[in-house]
Amino acid sequence: MSVLRRSLFWFTTVAVLLVLALLVSACTSAVPIASPTRVAPTAAQAQAPAKLTFMAAFKPQANLPFVAAYIAQEKGYFAAQNLTVNILHDASGGQALNLLLSGDVDVTTADAGSVLKRRSSPNLPIKAITLFGQAGQQAFIALDKSNIKTVKDWEGKNFGYKTSVPPEYLAMLDATGADRSKVKEVSVGFDPRILTEGRVDLLAVFKSNEPDTVRKLGFPVTVFDPKNIGVPTLGLTYIAQDSVISSKADALQRFVKATLKGLDFAMNPANEEETLDIVRKYAPQEDREHQRFMLKTELADAQGPVTLAQGLGAMTGEQWKALYDQLLKYQALPAPFDYQTAFEARFVQASYRSKQLVWP
Repeated sequence: MSVLRRSLFWFTTVAVLLVLALLVSACTSAVPIASPTRVAPTAAQAQAPAKLTFMAAFKPQANLPFVAAYIAQEKGYFAAQNLTVNILHDASGGQALNLLLSGDVDVTTADAGSVLKRRSSPNLPIKAITLFGQAGQQAFIALDKSNIKTVKDWEGKNFGYKTSVPPEYLAMLDATGADRSKVKEVSVGFDPRILTEGRVDLLAVFKSNEPDTVRKLGFPVTVFDPKNIGVPTLGLTYIAQDSVISSKADALQRFVKATLKGLDFAMNPANEEETLDIVRKYAPQEDREHQRFMLKTELADAQGPVTLAQGLGAMTGEQWKALYDQLLKYQALPAPFDYQTAFEARFVQASYRSKQLVWP
């Protein structure tokens, strides 16, 4: 090979190598040097997704356990716990417990007294896992014009109750020394107009409902609240089956945390209007001001010495024993049993650290 041809060969080779080097450099410059920084998932997000079905044991309205679930859904608190919750309602008020026992519902609502009764006999495998009502739902009203001002004034009057004589009524008579034999007791059902029409003088009511309804009919009322004279009462709870508490403990823990976050939101007076907006999304036909009365009444009963010490939704064995003893005394329980089997406090306890909700 001549000198000229060797020179041409090496010149061509070098040129090709330079072109290849430029192409590699251009391609390399188009690739990011480092991957984008990744945000570590929260503890809840790192867990496997879970699904639960919650059934409110009545029509949509501002009962506090319902409200806590509504807010948790609408504000994304369930989602923050990596939880999908299907919210249902038992408009008839008679199917929620059956669906819980059949496994079609994971969580529903029940009054603490009814939890004790159903655990007593037929020993249904249910437990309360959150206590919303630090005081009970039951109250008694009389028209202001009747001049019934004390429990002793019940003597000589007609008392109307819904389906059975409430143990709170009997406890109030005993606590004040009123003579039950001097009160005429009659089953009247659920229409509060029996009071306004003068067919009874005293009426058993749900304190977050009928007092407002009767007042709106134009009749001011006096409310007799058992808690005001030291009668032990407890209100609404979330309940779950024993088997679900065992098999879905992690999902239930996340459910309780999210709904406690919803309860805390509703507890803030600055959030009252937004809370009512959320309630109306589920209950568009309900009167807003009546829902406000229900909400504020139940929020007031959601607080007490136990919640101040342990956080919203908390409950103690002492509370349940006091209620159990009272129901047993007035023969409102079918049979004695271990009252401690009726509640499970650990989900609420695990949601707090130094009385602060652990979030998310």
